[in-house]
Amino acid sequence: MSDTPKFEVIDRRKMKADEEKEGAHAATQELAKAAPAEPAAATGEASPGPRLVVNEVSREEAKGREETKGREEAKDAGAEAEAELLDGLPPAPTAAESHEQKTAYDASAQRLEELVRAQNPAAGPQPPMGFDQLVQQFYVSAMLQMGAGTQEGQRPRVDIMGARATIDLLGVLAEKTRGNLTPAEDRILQTVLFEARMAFMELTSMMSVAAAPPVPPVKK
Repeated sequence: MSDTPKFEVIDRRKMKADEEKEGAHAATQELAKAAPAEPAAATGEASPGPRLVVNEVSREEAKGREETKGREEAKDAGAEAEAELLDGLPPAPTAAESHEQKTAYDASAQRLEELVRAQNPAAGPQPPMGFDQLVQQFYVSAMLQMGAGTQEGQRPRVDIMGARATIDLLGVLAEKTRGNLTPAEDRILQTVLFEARMAFMELTSMMSVAAAPPVPPVKK
């Protein structure tokens, strides 16, 4: 047996890899110790850490949502009413049919005017109808329905519900023609509508007072 000592070759790369592996394992354990606890939803326990807080809906936002929902419902109701109205109407006339009818109508009106002037030569031609005549017609109808024009000594005949319907039609006219009138036409319509509504409120106020039961006398 030889007395020559044996030398063992050590792979330093393997030792370095083992050291790096041990260091990574130790770092992982340190990170695990420093990691926060599981959230309360997973463990079932209350967590002292920060939580996500959802802000409550403000009153203004809730009110806005309700108003939007109301407008949508009103729009749907209006669309349903319009659909029902269209279902009960015949098909609209064509442009040619409307033109032919308008021509025949004008000729018939002209013959009637010539007949009236033949019987009354002093009568002049009828003025053309315009928007102001339309508004005036509604106004006169509403005032007559509220008892205006009753001769002295006679009891006025009041159709308060008919007057309300006529005034509401004036309101519809104002709404549907908004932005499509001349300044003079818009002023006439707004003035007539204001006066008719004022007369209606005064009349209904008088009717409410007249219908109120008398106050019983105070017993002494």
